[in-house]
Amino acid sequence: MAITSSAKKAIRVASRRGVFNARRSDAVRKITKEIKQLVAEKKIKEATALLPKAYKAIDKAAKMNSLHKNTASRKKSLVARWLKVTK
Repeated sequence: MAITSSAKKAIRVASRRGVFNARRSDAVRKITKEIKQLVAEKKIKEATALLPKAYKAIDKAAKMNSLHKNTASRKKSLVARWLKVTK
């Protein structure tokens, strides 16, 4: 357990940031899962319409350091490949 006041504050800050990081990661996971499901159902138009939303969620997570920039780039490439392969 933290003893100093600065260590106690660090715990509070870390837990607060963890909530935001989890929210951003969940948003990325949710939108990519939705696109993957639409591609599996051969609903390419709907999946393509969600692509900007996916890019936005991934870029925001990378900007706020919830995702590493290379991981974000890889995820964006993967989502784009799903759509390209099915066309």
